[in-house]
Amino acid sequence: MANNAEMNKFFDDVHWLMDILQNIDAGLVVMNKKYEIELWNSFMQNHSGKSPEKVLNRSIFAVFPELSEAWFKHKAQSVFVLQNATFTTWEQRPYLFRFPHYRPITGSAEHMYQNSTIIPLPDPKGLVEHICLIVYDVTDTAVNKMAQQQANDQLQNLSRLDHLTGLFNRGYWELRLIQEFKRFDRYDQPSSLIMLDIDHFKKVNDTYGHTVGDDVIRQVSRALKEQVRDLDIAGRYGGEEFGIILTNTNSAGAAIFAERLRITIENMVVYSEGQQVRFTVSLGISQLTENITDHRGWIEKADQALYKSKEGGRNRFTII
Repeated sequence: MANNAEMNKFFDDVHWLMDILQNIDAGLVVMNKKYEIELWNSFMQNHSGKSPEKVLNRSIFAVFPELSEAWFKHKAQSVFVLQNATFTTWEQRPYLFRFPHYRPITGSAEHMYQNSTIIPLPDPKGLVEHICLIVYDVTDTAVNKMAQQQANDQLQNLSRLDHLTGLFNRGYWELRLIQEFKRFDRYDQPSSLIMLDIDHFKKVNDTYGHTVGDDVIRQVSRALKEQVRDLDIAGRYGGEEFGIILTNTNSAGAAIFAERLRITIENMVVYSEGQQVRFTVSLGISQLTENITDHRGWIEKADQALYKSKEGGRNRFTII
């Protein structure tokens, strides 16, 4: 029979353990097989605004209706049956409980990002009648990683884009052209290439200056962005020349696109440096066929068509 000293030590140990559980910097929720809450620590109380009196002996799904019951039960069932812990990261699911987040460093976060673990709690007979859900606040980590990813994406975009026009630069545009060529080779779906050149652009630069010339290039780029579909690929090929890959489009469809773009640009007026500048473009169209052996041959065909447009008087398109 335990003496008084042993009993006092036991109660002291229990008291310390409960004090640790209540004050640990993580959420602790103990549930039975009915998913009724039997332990609710201070972390959960402080961040949810729900006191133990309001949650104990209630189903966690009644307390938090936004928690997906089917998803959570699927995760928890393996813990009950297999007696193995299971994990969820914020990248898989941003949070289990939508708690507000108040840290000043990561104040931009709309909510607390959470990792979670569900562990089995076997009884003395080895049966698992309870599980413990542990919720970790990982908002700092999540926000920092997302900011780093956003910065990486921006750097990647900068490496792909032409700084003057915001269109793809030649290197990345040619890479996409190669991909489209390979896609045609595999799936035999129609695809057309348009090469576009601003007519008499040297005269624009010589007459009005390079600042006006840059504004003319930007205006053409803006018209291109407004006309192309999401699946199309427009890039600045060099100087005043542009390339447009029209996916799933035959030459007839490309001709409709080219004429619409030609008319749009013909009707534009660029206001720059106190000048009003009108200009036109010439276009060459080449539909990809089995006779074209590589992407360079495709560009050459579209360039030949562009040259014929210029020979024919400019401000027009030609199909080869």
